[in-house]
Amino acid sequence: MTQRERPNLRARLAQKRLLVAPGVFDGISAKIADQLDFEALYMTGYGTVASHLGLPDAGIATYTDMVGRVAAIAGGSKTPLIADGDTGYGGLLNVQYTVRGYEAAGAIAIQLEDQEFPKKCGHMLGRRVVPIEDMVDKIKVATSSRDDSSFLIIARTDARTTLGLDEALRRAEAYAKAGADILFVESPESIEEMRTIGRTFDKPLVANMVEGGRTPVVDQKTLEELGYSLAIFPAFGFLAAGEALRKVYAHLKQHGSSVGGDVPLYKFSAFSELMGFGAVSEFDKTYGRK
Repeated sequence: MTQRERPNLRARLAQKRLLVAPGVFDGISAKIADQLDFEALYMTGYGTVASHLGLPDAGIATYTDMVGRVAAIAGGSKTPLIADGDTGYGGLLNVQYTVRGYEAAGAIAIQLEDQEFPKKCGHMLGRRVVPIEDMVDKIKVATSSRDDSSFLIIARTDARTTLGLDEALRRAEAYAKAGADILFVESPESIEEMRTIGRTFDKPLVANMVEGGRTPVVDQKTLEELGYSLAIFPAFGFLAAGEALRKVYAHLKQHGSSVGGDVPLYKFSAFSELMGFGAVSEFDKTYGRK
C-alpha cells in the first residue's frame, strides 16, 4: 500500500468521534465485516491464533504465522486493517522486521506490547512486563523502521494488572515520548480508571472492549466522554461464532441432521458470492472451454 493509498488514520483519530473497529480473526470474519462499512478492522491476536492454529494466545504463534494472516486479511478487504503485533516476536531486530513486514503486508497500524515473552492474552492474570527502557527502545526502532509515517505505532502496556495503574500510566507516558502514535493502557478495571487514563494523555487512546474481560464494556458515547479515540472489539465476533458453531454441531450430533436446527444461517448462495464464486463464474465464461 503506497503512501497515497494509505488512509490517514492519524487525522481520523484527531476527531472527537470514536472509531469502532470490530475484531476479525480469519478470512470469513474479515469478509463479513468488510461488507459493513466500518472505518477500520482490528486483527485480534487471540482470535487469529485460535482460528489459524487452534492454540492459546500465549506466545506460540510466530512472526511468520501472523504476518501471513495480516497479508491474507488486508489483501482480501477494502477496509483498513489495524493488526496486533504482540511483542514484536523477539528483540529489537525482530521488531524492525515485524514493523516492515506488517506495513508491507497492508496494515495501517501495528500494536506492540511490553509483556515479557512468552506473552499472554491481555485479560489473563500472571502477565509480566519487560523493563520500561526495553519497550522504549522497541518503540524507537518501530517508528524508525516504517517506510511511511502514516503507518502508525500503537504502544500497549500490560502493567496495570500486576503493577497497578500508576505504573501503567508512567509507562504509557514514556512510550508517548519515545514516539508512539497511539497509546493502549490494557485492562483498566473500572470506569474511574478509564477516566483517569483519558484525562492523563492528549494522544489517541485505545479502549479494549472484551466481553467477559477485566475492563467494563461501555457504550460509544461513554467511551467518547472518557477520552478514547479508538475502540476495538476483538472477541465479540469469535465468541458469537463459537457459540453458533457449538449449537449447530450439538444439534447435528443429537439429531444426525441439520433439519430442525434453530440457529440462523447465512444463505449459501449469498455466502458463495461473498467468497468470490461470482467472479469465478465470470472467469469461466470468458476463459473456460466452450
